[in-house]
Amino acid sequence: MSDPFYQLQWQLLVDPLLTARQIQIWVATLSCRVPDIAGNKWLKLKYHIQQIQQHNKKGILSFGGAFSNHLVALAAAGQHFGFHTVGIVRSSAPDWHNPTLTRCRELGMQLQFVQPEQYRQKQQPEFLAWLQSQYPDFLFVPEGGSSPLALPGLAELPITRTPAGTASLIACATASGGTLAGLIAAHPDTSVLGISVVKDSSLPDRIDQLLPVQHSNWQLRQEQSQKPYGKFTQQTLQFCLDLAQQQIYTEPVYSGKALHSLVGWAQQGDFAPGSHIAFFHTGGLQGLAGLYYRGLINQQQYQLLLGSVNVAGPAE
Repeated sequence: MSDPFYQLQWQLLVDPLLTARQIQIWVATLSCRVPDIAGNKWLKLKYHIQQIQQHNKKGILSFGGAFSNHLVALAAAGQHFGFHTVGIVRSSAPDWHNPTLTRCRELGMQLQFVQPEQYRQKQQPEFLAWLQSQYPDFLFVPEGGSSPLALPGLAELPITRTPAGTASLIACATASGGTLAGLIAAHPDTSVLGISVVKDSSLPDRIDQLLPVQHSNWQLRQEQSQKPYGKFTQQTLQFCLDLAQQQIYTEPVYSGKALHSLVGWAQQGDFAPGSHIAFFHTGGLQGLAGLYYRGLINQQQYQLLLGSVNVAGPAE
């Protein structure tokens, strides 16, 4: 990867059933010079930042939930590169002790809270015009950073070049579709599997809309737990805890949830023997602080899942 802002790291997921089936799953993780900009976030934000620099915009406004990884990454990018950031947060009752929102504010982000029913209008022209009147010199970036400007950043990721050779399949978690669309467009000759961690029937259409041309090299599968976004089973949590023993650090609501499904499908024979799978770990470990804060994981689990990764800790 030519971008000095990141270092790409590979880890082979060790599992006896996968070994018996001659299937390799390589987990690709990006470590950033600015730790709060984790996983796929710099790749998505890079060309948005170039856009505001080229057009002399004051900053970037974007959208997210109360525990949004994207908003933390955007706030960190704004602090590092010297531009203003505004987060439109879906929340009916703002909690100022929330570790994610606390971190956003520490990084200089201005937060504006809207009711969930109003937040659902975030793509409607009337709502966007109302926001534009308040922030006329800002570039608006969709939730999750998933716009066409995210795709060229993802194209720079050498995701098919694993330490053991060329991947036969690329896989990643998806919710807003930008990362998946970028991988699809950048690797038209490689099969790409998106593992949806949201129940959203519009997701395939939104991915198609992000792609500059139609592609047939991809498929979208719903993760196995059938839990709503942000929820997880104890089996998924235990899977993530087991992975941490291999020094593969994940969280159970996004990448960990998707990887759990991917391993399950591989174990049950959904992929041919000899398959060589590259799984893109899109980050999200800052969300562990929110899980601990809400009592969804205990302190020992929090520390094990976090490992030695440098992200903001939970509010005490």
